[in-house]
Amino acid sequence: MTSRFQWFYQALGALAAVFICLTLLIELAIIIGRFANFQIDGGDAYAGYFMAAGSFLALAATLRQGDHIRVTLILQRLHGRPRVWVEIFCLAVATLLTAYFTYYAGKLAYDSYIYHDISQNTDATPLWIPQLSMAVGLFGLFVAFAEEFVYVVRTRRLPREESGEMARTE
Repeated sequence: MTSRFQWFYQALGALAAVFICLTLLIELAIIIGRFANFQIDGGDAYAGYFMAAGSFLALAATLRQGDHIRVTLILQRLHGRPRVWVEIFCLAVATLLTAYFTYYAGKLAYDSYIYHDISQNTDATPLWIPQLSMAVGLFGLFVAFAEEFVYVVRTRRLPREESGEMARTE
């Protein structure tokens, strides 16, 4: 399945990689600081913010690559129309839930901005900044689910089967 939003998913994935690398750099700075007797104020908080940003921003790209852990036990046993209908149902539920989470994550970031909510750590970071990455990542996941839902409803084909991609097993 080709995607109109592939550039968006790739941009979010690249941004997620940047945040994961920043997490590593902060952690290394904290470790080196312990040996050199200096402390980075709020370093642990920033490592947490960057890790959360990397995790949420990677959701859409991960879904599009088929790397999310999926419950395929039932789907593998179904064939034909029943399988497509169960997939449509699952994608509809996932799209609705992701829309709900996206709305409230955006509302949380907006409320934190309006009320000047800041971190309780020594860094006193405005919380809307790290919360915004959560809202953007969830929005990307919503777009990915919605796009896949529309595709399956229109074509009655599963995108992973069409490309010959099998479900990954852990």
